[in-house]
Amino acid sequence: MVKQTQKAQSGINSQVFKGFSSRAEQSNYKLFDFALIKQNLINRLSVRKGERLENPEFGTMIYDVLFEPLTDTLKQAILDDITANVNADPRISADNIVVSQSEHGISIQVDLTYVPYNITEKLKFGFDENSTLRLS
Repeated sequence: MVKQTQKAQSGINSQVFKGFSSRAEQSNYKLFDFALIKQNLINRLSVRKGERLENPEFGTMIYDVLFEPLTDTLKQAILDDITANVNADPRISADNIVVSQSEHGISIQVDLTYVPYNITEKLKFGFDENSTLRLS
């Protein structure tokens, strides 16, 4: 659940995006702004495409191709899949997506821009044989 709030009347900046995550490293599970946007993307990429009830297009296809040879055609399919997942959230955009083979899976590096703040961050996602997603 994500709620967007307005700036406080007094001119003090408040958190723009507020939400929660059961994966949060804090004890109260509250997340704000960058952390929330990043966690929402991680949540989306942690779901195998077709697993979400009544939304078969949600998630990523990477888990279905982890053990396939990483051909140019497969790299392009993964690139299109990551682009679609990022574009599903209007708060972020992706540039320079690089798909590569890692020791036990697939590695994705992406320059992620947080649109409301015009700030770019380089993220590296690792999808491995344990069907888990790691952010490094």
